[in-house]
Amino acid sequence: MTVPVVASVSRRYPNDRFIIASKKDLAAMFAPLPNVSFWEVDNHLDWRGVIALWRSLRTKADVVIDLQGVPRTRIFGILMFLSGKKVRGIRYGRFRKHLITVFGIGKNHPLPTEFERYEDTFQRAGLETNRSFDALPVNLAAKKVIKERFGVKKGRWIGLAPFAKSRSNMLPYRVTKDILALLTQDEQTRVFLFGAGKVECEMLRQWSTVFPRTESVAGVVQLKEELELMRQLDVMICMDSANQHLSSLVGLRAISVWCATHPIIGFAGWKQDPNDIIQRHDLRCRPCTCHGTNHCRYGNYACRQIEAETIVNHI
Repeated sequence: MTVPVVASVSRRYPNDRFIIASKKDLAAMFAPLPNVSFWEVDNHLDWRGVIALWRSLRTKADVVIDLQGVPRTRIFGILMFLSGKKVRGIRYGRFRKHLITVFGIGKNHPLPTEFERYEDTFQRAGLETNRSFDALPVNLAAKKVIKERFGVKKGRWIGLAPFAKSRSNMLPYRVTKDILALLTQDEQTRVFLFGAGKVECEMLRQWSTVFPRTESVAGVVQLKEELELMRQLDVMICMDSANQHLSSLVGLRAISVWCATHPIIGFAGWKQDPNDIIQRHDLRCRPCTCHGTNHCRYGNYACRQIEAETIVNHI
């Protein structure tokens, strides 16, 4: 979700250099931005890693913008502040999010989006923001790989990303298979399955052998190639998960299904149509979590009870 804001700000300040310190898996999303460089950070960054990062960047950065607001980034910010650098951290709004998800207080007042929180952090650092970002530039090499692997597009190409990190954010497997069955009834439709993780990849691979004109790209292509495949799709069906935001990076329309979470918390996709959000409005217990959970306080996961026909009819 940081990419659209970073891209917009870096475009507004072409003579400045922006260094993104994050996990190496995410480098492909920032690579097309001309004045943005990427600094790889270990996935399991501990306090020694924080100090090493500080030693590496204390002479390279004039301003530190913390868009995560977790203990490790705060420690890094303190070290940079003691080195004489300007430091600004995100105002994450945890208290208000807690009131909504735990006590149900403030549901009628949507919170600022994460994009607005990122923009606020840049503005407090003295950088003006805008909403100029629409899509990442085309990666010609990755586009060529996709064409060689999947051929020239014919008919409709639909993406389906049925998984999320938490059970509360996913549809039941039965519903996902019903969606596949309905989509593949049309001979002009080709479905691509997206996901990550060893178990997910194997499950998607099995589904691709059962349903016609269905292919799994999970674990098959790199992220940069996955983005170029998304660019050719007509639509992406996804949960409240990463693929909603990856779709936004290439200007792809995403039909997102929200179960336990809710867009009022602020995690909807960049420039996505609110009418493309599918959710149950009749449950007073939603939202019960900001990011997802593997536990339902009522034990029935009623928020996941959305029929396949509802989603396919929206398409």
